[in-house]
Amino acid sequence: MQDFELFLLKNLPTSSSIHPHYEAALQEMLRAGGKRFRPALLLGVVQALNPLMVDGAMHAAYAIELLHTYSLIHDDLPSMDNSPLRRGKPTLHVVYDEVTAVLVGDALNTYAFEVLSNAPFSDATRVELIRELATNGGLNGMVLGQAIDCYFENKPLAVEDIKVLHTNKTAKLIAASLKMGAIICGDEELGKKLYDFGIKLGLLFQIQDDILDVTQSDEEAGKLTNNDGDKNSFVTTLGLETAMQEADSLADALTKEMQSFDASLYGELAPILTKYINRHR
Repeated sequence: MQDFELFLLKNLPTSSSIHPHYEAALQEMLRAGGKRFRPALLLGVVQALNPLMVDGAMHAAYAIELLHTYSLIHDDLPSMDNSPLRRGKPTLHVVYDEVTAVLVGDALNTYAFEVLSNAPFSDATRVELIRELATNGGLNGMVLGQAIDCYFENKPLAVEDIKVLHTNKTAKLIAASLKMGAIICGDEELGKKLYDFGIKLGLLFQIQDDILDVTQSDEEAGKLTNNDGDKNSFVTTLGLETAMQEADSLADALTKEMQSFDASLYGELAPILTKYINRHR
């Protein structure tokens, strides 16, 4: 992912303004790093299907990271999770103020689509990518998941409803990352298959996050832990032991499904996915 990091740093959002810290705040959480999991998935698919398109695909990978970063900034706000730490750094509302954090999140959200609109693809491909990112990151995707999550704090949900919550909040953007790689390479059928795989991967990712929230320190996680007591997490609902069993079962199923990918796709994705599929163990 070194090439992606270089691309990101060369294309950080900038602004010419009289504001004393707006531009620095725009770049803060992007510079802080992170797992870059979603960009890695997209670029892995493109590398497997058509390596000549990887340079162009950096724009789409960056757009996903911008949207994801905006969601983290808003998730950490006092009105939502009120978290002081993200990616091992103080959150924006702590470093600056809440208004700055809200507006930076808004700016990165819209900038994601500006970056995607300038990607070096055909108009039809750009429109399809924009639609996919907007659908999964917007009102019937990640934002819906956030709304359900916040509304039902201290209101326990059934496990199936928690899966609906986290399918929207977490899984859809992960699934979209895989599918967008296939869209770039013009493989619609594979895109659908990878999207379905990505939904299951996203649910596992969330179960793991819930497990790590109660088993890691703030320093290990790079964010505030033991902060989900009022939330509908898999651990608060199922208990740690059952949540671990759910994660193990889903991890085994995903590993088996991944082994059915063709050799090129498996070769690119397995090093990324094996690490994350087993990160709770």
